[in-house]
Amino acid sequence: MTDENKSETEVETQDLEEKIEELEKELAQKDEEIEKLQNDLEKSEAETQEYISLSQRLQADFENFNKIQEKRNKDLIKFANENVIKSFLDCYEDFGRALETENDEDLRKGVELIYNKFSDVLEKEGVSEIPAKGEKFDLNKHEALMVQESDDVENGYVIEELMKGYMYKDKVLKYSKVIVCKK
Repeated sequence: MTDENKSETEVETQDLEEKIEELEKELAQKDEEIEKLQNDLEKSEAETQEYISLSQRLQADFENFNKIQEKRNKDLIKFANENVIKSFLDCYEDFGRALETENDEDLRKGVELIYNKFSDVLEKEGVSEIPAKGEKFDLNKHEALMVQESDDVENGYVIEELMKGYMYKDKVLKYSKVIVCKK
């Protein structure tokens, strides 16, 4: 081989060795990047699993909360009238005592006492009578069963209350049944 060919071959070999070195460096960098990406991926997967676990725990807690609330609501509905019933038990016992009396005057006094107790209980619970006689007829509180002419009462006013009506707080429980003046 000639010196010139030898020198050319040496230059080519040296170029190839440099390229191989560069490629090995690039490969090492890529390996580092891959390793970093794998670490990031593992970290992300661990975080994802942690979030999934947290989500499952929260869902279980929420379901338990709903069950507890449902039970409380059922108990509230089941025992909602407990205090009213206790109040009426006193009146019920008074009826029993009134019925045991031997004369009519004591019976009348006992029934009046019971009536007053019932009125007090109803008032305390928010039940009130709807005023009717002499009031202007109101479709929201009164139910007209009849209409009559009357010289003593203005047109559209209640002449007579046939059955009492009752409100529970702001709601009509039972409409007053009335006779209304119509001229």
